[in-house]
Amino acid sequence: MKLSGRARQRVTAERSQRESFEVVVIGGGQAGLSLGYHLAKRGLHFVILDASARVGDSWRNRWDSLRLFTPAHYDGLDGMPFPAPPHSFPTKNEMADYLERYAKRFALPIRNAARVDRLRKEGRRYVVTVGEQEIETDQVVIAMANYQRPKVPDFATELRSDIVQFHSKEYRGPAQLREGSVLVVGAGNSGSEVAIELARRHEVWLSGRHTGHLPFRVEGLAARVLLLRFVLKVLFHRVLTIGTALGRRLRPGIVSRGGPLIRIKPRDMVAAGIRQAPRTTGVEAGLPRLADGRVLDVQNVVWCTGYHPGFSWIDLPIFDERGVPRHTGGIVEGAPGLYFLGLHFLRAVSSGMIHGVSTDAKRIADAVAARRQAQYDDAEPHSGRRTARSIASGDATDDHIVTRAQGNQEDSRVLQGT
Repeated sequence: MKLSGRARQRVTAERSQRESFEVVVIGGGQAGLSLGYHLAKRGLHFVILDASARVGDSWRNRWDSLRLFTPAHYDGLDGMPFPAPPHSFPTKNEMADYLERYAKRFALPIRNAARVDRLRKEGRRYVVTVGEQEIETDQVVIAMANYQRPKVPDFATELRSDIVQFHSKEYRGPAQLREGSVLVVGAGNSGSEVAIELARRHEVWLSGRHTGHLPFRVEGLAARVLLLRFVLKVLFHRVLTIGTALGRRLRPGIVSRGGPLIRIKPRDMVAAGIRQAPRTTGVEAGLPRLADGRVLDVQNVVWCTGYHPGFSWIDLPIFDERGVPRHTGGIVEGAPGLYFLGLHFLRAVSSGMIHGVSTDAKRIADAVAARRQAQYDDAEPHSGRRTARSIASGDATDDHIVTRAQGNQEDSRVLQGT
């Protein structure tokens, strides 16, 4: 459809008021910050948009007693080790503070309280909508985990009104529950940890399939010396990947069921007095009904049932019939310049873990830089080559990263008129 002269003028005026970046990163958690480090190292002009009020809030807002499932040695991002004894397990607040310091250390251009409402394509460029503001960009990286919107079964609304129920995203500690027994639905890492904590004060049922567990103690001597490194850096990082036949075969099950228990063992739950139960499949007379037909008379239910991806704001034809983005290792099929980072099993089992996201971030940053280089070469086949090579090299020092990122921040402030 041809636009009239006045319509063309209006579109041109709207575009002239937009900010413009080479890359927009959506998500300011560990994935987005790690990517920001590598983009700055390659000299790219980018901004990181994050919905949280403060860097690290996605960790601060989890339950009070949460500790990371991996030791501090594996919890640092590229360029800055985690500041704790290597075999200790950081608290969720320590992780949040580390991410905040990381963003400041490298002067990453992050905007907080910037929730993205829409992502669309307009011509050859992407347009990101944040409230009343629109940002144009050549490339977009969606640096967010699958865990965005709590998933609770529809029949949860049929539970009696006197039963206290909430999703694990809302769980902070035992004080939220009323007296009486508890059903924890979902037997993955979160469900098992919550069940162990609640079993100190309540009778607890844990409902769901066992997802498997590591056959050793992650805090034990054998793990420190060899086993944990083998599991995290070899098995999860190099063997169970989309590049191996074994990884491709096991990936669908790992994605749908979740990974094995890292810290909790079945015998720990037995010792805590936790009663195992099959899946929770419905409600009968206002009470939860199990797959074997039993009905549990409990006073509390904690849904540790996972999350929806929460990608409804992406207005692009990139999803399959299940609503899952079509990508290969984070590079989206049929949408040049669009990438995902931080998804569960993006490239390997380790992709959703802190120690694995840095590897994926570097690889995505390489792809972004290579595409930018190709754009330079097409636009300026002679004068642009030197600039393109410097962007793609990724050999800047950390001091250069800070200088470049500060330039990004200054550009952003100028464009906003602040």
